[in-house]
Amino acid sequence: MTQPAPPTWHDFGGFPPALYALQYPAPGSPELAQDILDLFAAAGLPAQPDAQRPFDHGAWVPMMHLYPQANVPMVQISLPASATPAQLYAMGEALSPLREQGVLLVGSGSMTHNLSDIRREGGPAAPHVLAFSAWIETQMKAGDLQAMLDYRVRAPESARVHPTDEHFVTIYFALGAAHWGQSPQIPVNYITREVMLGTLSMDAFSL
Repeated sequence: MTQPAPPTWHDFGGFPPALYALQYPAPGSPELAQDILDLFAAAGLPAQPDAQRPFDHGAWVPMMHLYPQANVPMVQISLPASATPAQLYAMGEALSPLREQGVLLVGSGSMTHNLSDIRREGGPAAPHVLAFSAWIETQMKAGDLQAMLDYRVRAPESARVHPTDEHFVTIYFALGAAHWGQSPQIPVNYITREVMLGTLSMDAFSL
């Protein structure tokens, strides 16, 4: 994303009208975007600038809560749909120098995301959701990178909580950016373990 003033994209359907009225007019940063492209090129990772890309809801929804004044420049990066967890980890690693410059690198997604399992009446968190989230937290606190990279095979209920994994694999970008799983061990600070509608785990943590 290279444009200086990205619009807000309401890339979802079937929600109340008030949600579509929300705007998040944060500025872009063409300069930071170029730094990102340069770091990807130095790491041998192909990337292209996009001067038309708006902020999708994976970017503006969490940032609206973190920075409600929309006064922090943002650059959104699209992760390749075909990338493996290891490749997404490498993308985060490539951008890790930005942390030393005060740039916040965010992997925005959802710890579990199966909309067909949603309990609209609410209620307690489903056992399979808790099992998956607990397994992830255990590996995170143990620093077990290999287990995390192989989550599809090793994590309980992985196929049920993520029929497709685009909402989860953003975690690997964040882990790579922090060099998590390498020595010395990076502490994991959980911010929330909220579960919404019985099945949507919104765990959040910082590294």
